[in-house]
Amino acid sequence: MEGVEKEVIRLRNVSKHYPMGDSIVKALNHLELKVFEGEFVAIMGPSGSGKSTAMNLVGSLDMPTHGSIHLDGRDISELSESDLAQVRGKKIGFIFQSFNLIPNLTVKENVMLPMMFQGTSIGEREDKAEELLKLVELYDRMDHYPGEISGGQMQRVAIARSLANDPEVILADEPTGNLDTKTGTIVMDFLDKLNKEGKTVIMVTHDPDLAKDYADVIYWLRDGGLEKVTKRVGKRFADVTKKKKKEVKSNGGR
Repeated sequence: MEGVEKEVIRLRNVSKHYPMGDSIVKALNHLELKVFEGEFVAIMGPSGSGKSTAMNLVGSLDMPTHGSIHLDGRDISELSESDLAQVRGKKIGFIFQSFNLIPNLTVKENVMLPMMFQGTSIGEREDKAEELLKLVELYDRMDHYPGEISGGQMQRVAIARSLANDPEVILADEPTGNLDTKTGTIVMDFLDKLNKEGKTVIMVTHDPDLAKDYADVIYWLRDGGLEKVTKRVGKRFADVTKKKKKEVKSNGGR
């Protein structure tokens, strides 16, 4: 129905706890988070705030200790690991701070890799990889290895790889963390362009200026909990935390 927002990812009352000796580390507590189609969402927080744990849960790379995670309205706990891997591979493209490129594969082979896990034919993989490398302006580097290109170029390869299966969502973990300011701006402007073309972007960052410059909605985490939620209204951000707390209460905390 036109005008109705499509919810693509939702965390309902999600907590993640880790045993450490005789104690329990509560990395994340009672997080409520919604991501709608076409949004640019930032998950913000200092070191130790729980944002890396939140990234793993939002990306369905980990399961919560409590609560539930939904992709397109379906609880991921209902899926087998192999089915979840398939759904995740098609739905979410990952961009990591450390690039996570495989050093003994060429740039082109790194971009092709996610398509192999989806059963795409070799010919299609090659064509798509070359198309994506043209998009990020690295076609002339496709036969180079990661160790032969710069950090900024590696991050652009990582972006190309994240787009290999044409995912609906791009999940970027500190995408400018290992880059200089100029190169970081180029990478962020490219993510912004993808968002304006219809991709949903979720960025995990510790940089409030980066979040405010690009995001529509910011989830501010501190000490494993949700501190506040702000939403862009014109050129400013408004705190919508109280509204979200009312929603949680009306849903019985679910």
